[in-house]
Amino acid sequence: MDIVVFGAGSLGSLVGGLLARAHSVTLVGRDPHVAAVREAGLSLSGAVETTVHPDASTTPPESADLAVVTVKAFDTAAAAAALADTALDAALSLQNGLGNEATLAAALDCPVLAGTCTYGARLDGPGTVACTGIGEITVGSRDGGRTMTADRVGAAFDAAGIETTVASDMPRRLWEKLAVNAGINATTALARLPNGALCDGPAGETAREAARETAAVAREAGVDLSEPAASEAVETVASATADNTSSLHQDVLAGKRTEIDAINGAVVDRAAQAVPVNETLTRLVRAWEREHGLR
Repeated sequence: MDIVVFGAGSLGSLVGGLLARAHSVTLVGRDPHVAAVREAGLSLSGAVETTVHPDASTTPPESADLAVVTVKAFDTAAAAAALADTALDAALSLQNGLGNEATLAAALDCPVLAGTCTYGARLDGPGTVACTGIGEITVGSRDGGRTMTADRVGAAFDAAGIETTVASDMPRRLWEKLAVNAGINATTALARLPNGALCDGPAGETAREAARETAAVAREAGVDLSEPAASEAVETVASATADNTSSLHQDVLAGKRTEIDAINGAVVDRAAQAVPVNETLTRLVRAWEREHGLR
């Protein structure tokens, strides 16, 4: 399969590198990273040790069978506009937050799939990405149900040796992922903690309550996600990624804009009743962004 990965940061580079073991892949990102990949290939380290040689560019190609979008949520509209002139058979969002698939679908003339990814990734430098944990990629229709497009994309990921599930319940899975991110990301970023500190430390209850609030908002939206399931998902992911630094925490450490609007902010925006923990986490991260000239 001919695949373009739009957003060659840590996750995009890892996913693209894994896919390049079996497919023709073009990584679209920024220099000096893409220049290093063009010159010497992409080096994968950590849980996966290999060097692959995908194409790499700062602009998307004219056509591809599949676009995998891995940009930050606030860059989704720009990614959609950049991909609008690429002839695509399908697109897949592996992004954080809610609403990315709808933004892509409004601009692209192809089916847009939803996806989740639990692989851990860290960009160690130009041309080098570390796999900090083997996880799973789940793909499916953004509206739920089974489609031939999702089956085909799932088979392509599986052929590259990526743990892949084709799911018929993506709306629920997206809300569960949002609950996990709402619990873990802002909490660890504000407290400067690794994910594992939420398993038994004092910040853990804040994370679990943010997830429980998210579950309540999911049910308001017609998605069957219980508070215990959301809380348990936070505990499971925090334990499985105990040594990891969450993506929002990484952004804060690097002084970059975060995805708070698409995570905890999305919970607040969609809530019909008060969600005080998500409201507080959202305000605090937005305050940090404003103080650092990022908002």
